[in-house]
Amino acid sequence: MSETLIIVVSIFGLIGLGYLSAWTKLLSSDVGEKLAEFVFALPIPLLIFNTLATAGPQGASPWRIWAAYFVPFAIVWAASHLMVVHLFKRDTRAGIVAGGSAAYSNSVLVGLPLVQVALGDAGMVFLIVVIAIHMPIFMVVSVLLNEWALSADDRAAASTSRTDAWRRLGITLATNPILIGIALGLLWRLTGLTIPRVAAAIIEPLALSAGPLALFATGVALVNYGMARQIRPAMAISALKLILLPGLVLATAWAIGLPPIGIAAVTLIAASPTGVNVTMIAMRLGTGQALSSNTLVISTAAGVLTTSVWLIVVRTLFL
Repeated sequence: MSETLIIVVSIFGLIGLGYLSAWTKLLSSDVGEKLAEFVFALPIPLLIFNTLATAGPQGASPWRIWAAYFVPFAIVWAASHLMVVHLFKRDTRAGIVAGGSAAYSNSVLVGLPLVQVALGDAGMVFLIVVIAIHMPIFMVVSVLLNEWALSADDRAAASTSRTDAWRRLGITLATNPILIGIALGLLWRLTGLTIPRVAAAIIEPLALSAGPLALFATGVALVNYGMARQIRPAMAISALKLILLPGLVLATAWAIGLPPIGIAAVTLIAASPTGVNVTMIAMRLGTGQALSSNTLVISTAAGVLTTSVWLIVVRTLFL
């Protein structure tokens, strides 16, 4: 129990420290955005590259890992979408935002340091397999559902507008530093070479800084997300995100037969709060901004308790 408490405090304590630093004006709120850009651009890709280049795959098929995570991902997305549209009487495009808010985890800024601290490199391999397609799937599904909603509302965009949207999405994914880090790490592993000591002396310090900097940046950035309208649906979505999604992922991973470390890893990724990319989608769709913002804040705050519970569960059952 004490070790679980230390892990939770090390994760959410850094988020809280970042939040307090911005809230007290010790740091300006835009520092979080700039720091997050830096973490995404360099330390996290280097951490992923270093892990893939040096750690083995633990004998688990990527397809089994993806099935264990993304089957529940789809179920929870659909459940949240239907709940917001039919129970809270929002439009279909707000339902898209709700679905993403319940299914899309902050797998990089929170999930990565959480798995790194709790499970080490063995768990990180499973996390990297998930995040390799986590954001691409979220972005592609959001764009497709938005096009479907626009067509259903007889407000379909012109074909040139759609082409531009897909072109921007393709460029975004092709230039994403995390996806580049995954690709380079896999390519380096195929060479069978070890990382030169001179290069390792540069890579390793930056890689080690990824987790703490990501958590601190998350806390600073939270100051920019206020709590306004849509509190009740945001609380319901947060419950789906923090309770239903990790529960389904754990059960699916166990049924598929992932190794214990793999079950623990995918469960902790699913137990992470809502990812910030959902608010970007909400702004692009022009709806659900308050819903996504509130879900981000509520799920991060409530995640202190729920993540503690899921840590205890996976440590008791699988570690």
